[in-house]
Amino acid sequence: MVVAPPNPVRSEKPEPIELPVIDLSADRSEVSKLIVKACEQYGFFKAVHHGVSDDVIAAMEEEGLGFFTKPVCEKQRAGPAGPFGYGIKSIGFNGDSGEVEYLLLHTNPSSISQLSHTISDDPKKFSSAVSGYIEAVKRLACEILDLMAEGLGVHDPSLLSNMIRDVDSDSMFRLNRYPPSSFHTPPPPHRATTEIGFGEHTDPQMLTILRSNDVGGLQICVAGGTWVPVTPDPTAFCINVGDVLQVGPSSLSFITI
Repeated sequence: MVVAPPNPVRSEKPEPIELPVIDLSADRSEVSKLIVKACEQYGFFKAVHHGVSDDVIAAMEEEGLGFFTKPVCEKQRAGPAGPFGYGIKSIGFNGDSGEVEYLLLHTNPSSISQLSHTISDDPKKFSSAVSGYIEAVKRLACEILDLMAEGLGVHDPSLLSNMIRDVDSDSMFRLNRYPPSSFHTPPPPHRATTEIGFGEHTDPQMLTILRSNDVGGLQICVAGGTWVPVTPDPTAFCINVGDVLQVGPSSLSFITI
């Protein structure tokens, strides 16, 4: 699910923006302040020294690439997404267009194990790699939410992270693949924007933790409504504050632009 934002302004030659880079291994009290500041200014930041090992990331990416390189007829065995499973669609608001194919999974290990039989020729390997990655990223998400709460002076620092730790958490894991044409096709004459893989949107959930390779494409809307590209960094996770966190109690709210 995506939520369409108000119409933004697109710069003809946008300059890349360097998001705040926060070292999670630094002094805890200072890190919590930096996270709150970054969320108030941008709603985004990059997290480094995040504790998710390269081996865990590599194993997950190997399984993801293995799936997306399969023939379409084989990938369709894992779909249609309803909502979990394989899907491919064109998504875009405000004149944007583009294609994205994806795997959407619930983070519950039993759900992953069940769907893995339609996704992989080696279900146990796929399930193990993805579940290991999810477990590591969940720990990261909980740590970030605890740091946010501490920076905001919340009495119970685990108030936010407990929502993810809950056995009934509705956390989801999504693997996206954007066809190369999504980034290189020039805009048609009747459109002001080029084709992109995923249209303008806000994330409705509490927190998005994004891992990307070294291929650019991510853009964020900054002050004044201008969209600018974010420099890719394979060593970092990009953290995005979602709508749920913004519309919570006033003591927990961030203003993002």
